[in-house]
Amino acid sequence: MSHAAFSAADLRELSPRALREVFRAGQYTGLTTGLAPGHLQGNLVILPSEAADEFEAFCHANPSSLPLIERGRAGDPMMASGEGFDIRTDLPKYRVWRDGRPAEAVTDIAAFWSGDSTAFLLGCWFANEDALARAGIRLRHLELGIQGALFRTNRPAVPAGRFAGPVVASMRPFATENTDRVAVITARNSLAHGAPIHMGDATELGIRDISAPDYGEPIPPLPGETPIFWACGLTGQEALINAGLPFFISHEPGHMAITDRPAETAE
Repeated sequence: MSHAAFSAADLRELSPRALREVFRAGQYTGLTTGLAPGHLQGNLVILPSEAADEFEAFCHANPSSLPLIERGRAGDPMMASGEGFDIRTDLPKYRVWRDGRPAEAVTDIAAFWSGDSTAFLLGCWFANEDALARAGIRLRHLELGIQGALFRTNRPAVPAGRFAGPVVASMRPFATENTDRVAVITARNSLAHGAPIHMGDATELGIRDISAPDYGEPIPPLPGETPIFWACGLTGQEALINAGLPFFISHEPGHMAITDRPAETAE
């Protein structure tokens, strides 16, 4: 079955496990924004086991950017965050990195997995979308079918061992009248980055041009909208690049791991 066989409405009706089965079969390779309402989605990092303790320390030092959902066991591709969740096949798309550069995008990483691999799942902002929608708040990035804009900021992450770098922030614009409600709703879910780190003038984060993101897609605020910024899991990717690891694997941006864990009740 092709990607086109599923409408957005079809996909939103599927359970997290059913979505993972669709991804495993190669039947959908698109963005996961808007999918699995009410469940946690996660950033993926797979790295050599010798670096796993140091990377976990980096996550704990930067919990807003890298809220740790799960650390897998070395060499074991099965994750506890979902029934039958095989980390090698159950994301829609992966990015393989060599010498700090993206080498290829694939839909299955079984050929790259080894007994030396350790997987991490880190919270993703997408888990907030259902709660915001139920509160009647417009999500313009969902209307456009995009994940939103992500920027390297002038804020440094707290270093841990070889891991260091800038905090990466995601930005989505909301009606100015709703900004306080958006902040309160997202603050409830610490595993989806929690409260915003900034609202308003992007230059305070060192962002010169809000229409030119480092990752994702531009979505400049319209009149009557305010940009809101959250710490983002790509902070970890920047640190992995800076650490000089010869090989690691991540999700393709916007193509997240979908877990069975509920979003707002997770702490």
